[in-house]
Amino acid sequence: MLSRFSRLQRMALLSVATALATMALKFWSWHISGSVSLLSDAIESFVNLGAALLAFTVLTIAAQPADQDHPFGHDKAEYFSSAAEGLLILIAAAGIAFAAWERLWSPESLHALSWGLVIAAVAAVLNGLTAWKLFAVAKEEDSLTLRADAAHLLSDVWTSVAVIGGLMALWVWPTQTWIDPAIALLVALHLVITGIKLLAPSLAGLMDEALPDVELQALRQAALPLMPAEVELSPLRTRKSGHRRFVDGSLLVPGTLSVAEAHALCDDIEDAMRATLKACDITLHVAPLDERHRHL
Repeated sequence: MLSRFSRLQRMALLSVATALATMALKFWSWHISGSVSLLSDAIESFVNLGAALLAFTVLTIAAQPADQDHPFGHDKAEYFSSAAEGLLILIAAAGIAFAAWERLWSPESLHALSWGLVIAAVAAVLNGLTAWKLFAVAKEEDSLTLRADAAHLLSDVWTSVAVIGGLMALWVWPTQTWIDPAIALLVALHLVITGIKLLAPSLAGLMDEALPDVELQALRQAALPLMPAEVELSPLRTRKSGHRRFVDGSLLVPGTLSVAEAHALCDDIEDAMRATLKACDITLHVAPLDERHRHL
């Protein structure tokens, strides 16, 4: 059955399965210990599950081919996933901070803390292994959605490590009950930073931000060896939609070139550019060199 899904979709399903498993483990650890910081870690697992389900849905939409209503494809759906995940994390941070603030002023003693820490550690290991796998596939497939999900899982791992470390200190000094809610407040702050970091690239993509300078330079370097001295390339307009890149510009040629020659030269340069960057849609327009001022 899994063979019906793409590689990215299978990774999203792996994230869903991990979220369900770690959610059960984390709430178990909170239930037996009564720790509000372990509760904060468990609440974040709800966000993990929601983000993983959203990632699967968005990757399913993005995988659809271009159609009459979406001639450039559905790749931009990935930006909505990353933005939504960032917002979910910020909401979780607010809930954690509220619970921690109340416990800070009304501290309670903890119980069965040792077993709670062991269970939380197992959940952290599961998240860490899944995040490592997701990062590897996200890099190979250039998927913003999968990268955001992996970054969130890794953030959850560090959250768990901080919680476990702080509670170990509380285990040693059980009278210092303020440590537990203080850790939860730090977790909330960390989640706010993570949420903002996930929102930034998605907003940039929705605003059609240009490709990085290093990629623009690579495109020009690919074109230069094929361009005769009297041929020029106008400034390129670029944007990214999910993992796909879109580039357009003008190839300025002298009037001595025939239409066939200019067209063949344009095709060669476009092919060289496509070979430089993965999933790149190149469109160059042939224009007279004498009209360069109209294309600058």
